[in-house]
Amino acid sequence: MIAATMAALLALLSCASAQPVPPPVRQQAAAPAPRAASCHNGMNFDRFLAGLKQQAAASGVSARVLEEAAPGLVYDQGIVNRDRGQRVFGQVFTEFARRMAADYRMQQGQQRIKTHAAAFARAEKEYGVPPAVIAAFWGLESDFGANMGNLPTLRSLVSLAYDCRRSDMFQKETIAALKIIERGDLTPSEMVGSWAGELGQTQFLPTHYFNYAVDYDGDGHRNLLRSAADVIGSTANYIANGLKWRRGEPWLQEVRVPQTLPWDQADLTIRHPRAKWAQMGVSYPDGRPLPNDDMPASLLLPMGRAGPAFLAYANFAAYTEWNNSLIYSTTAGYLATRIAGAPPMRQPSAPVAQLAFNELRELQQLLVRAGFNVGKVDGIMGQLSRTAVKTMQIRYGLPADSWPTAELLARMRGGPRQGAIN
Repeated sequence: MIAATMAALLALLSCASAQPVPPPVRQQAAAPAPRAASCHNGMNFDRFLAGLKQQAAASGVSARVLEEAAPGLVYDQGIVNRDRGQRVFGQVFTEFARRMAADYRMQQGQQRIKTHAAAFARAEKEYGVPPAVIAAFWGLESDFGANMGNLPTLRSLVSLAYDCRRSDMFQKETIAALKIIERGDLTPSEMVGSWAGELGQTQFLPTHYFNYAVDYDGDGHRNLLRSAADVIGSTANYIANGLKWRRGEPWLQEVRVPQTLPWDQADLTIRHPRAKWAQMGVSYPDGRPLPNDDMPASLLLPMGRAGPAFLAYANFAAYTEWNNSLIYSTTAGYLATRIAGAPPMRQPSAPVAQLAFNELRELQQLLVRAGFNVGKVDGIMGQLSRTAVKTMQIRYGLPADSWPTAELLARMRGGPRQGAIN
């Protein structure tokens, strides 16, 4: 799974898989954009590809497989353009979740669990991952196989490998894809998926496919494009062993918080026992008290103090590791709770204002000037940006709920530049 890539979700949001880009022409392979060659000491694509094939051969890929894959190992500038131009959705969490965790997807997830009961039961027994967790990722990533993408995977991978933005990563992914062919799981022509090189019904990167895919239907192949049993078992294996799922523990639970809550405690980096959250006035949405136990949890406010609230348990880290976009990870966790039988979340009593994309970028720039590390200044409020927002809210005497507001932006625009804050 690409950590902040939303290619599969873009396809689902538009109710169609990605449109194919024009077939590559020879001059694309011979003379790609100069920017693409800058990290390879001016090496053109053909020379770069020759070196990549040598690496693949050293990793155990046979000459036969390299020959079979050769027609797909061509450069496509259109793929690189998509990668550079992607942007995370500008929706607030409740809007995004309304579309992506819709009732029909919950119902389809429940139906898949019934239809493939044996595979789900086996996966839970072997890996400890609940069926609802697997089904939620399955639904979000491809609508249960309906939207896997329709672009040649090898072409996407090798194009992104030649581009300089994430070259090392995609060189490894290209070699992993070739090793999948070598193992006999898929042929080059069967490798069709998203523009970002992800494969199958839960959109695995090739390295994850190679390392975690399992043959659950017993046909001798690990086919995550066509076999529901293989999809279920492989996704459970990845969640359990790749993302370190904790057997028998919860992942996300909606709660109700009082307006007297110390908002600076609402942070994924802060954990308290449920008993302590209960002492602070946190309860179940219907008012029932939380268990008076030592189960640690963080308080997650994806839209600040005016939006919904959740207790995020240790297993929620699997969601942020699958995709580090907070809006995606929270939606995936919430959808899993709905498939497992939880009621719909409470909606805010009034609309929650969200800064425009350009304003979020400006706020990040101001935070950088104030001495914070927010990662990439990209208008995406990840954990680093949210932590910086909280610190500045405390400094200005605002409710420290980590939600970027117009008031905070105005304060930072008008106030003197701050030194670094520790």
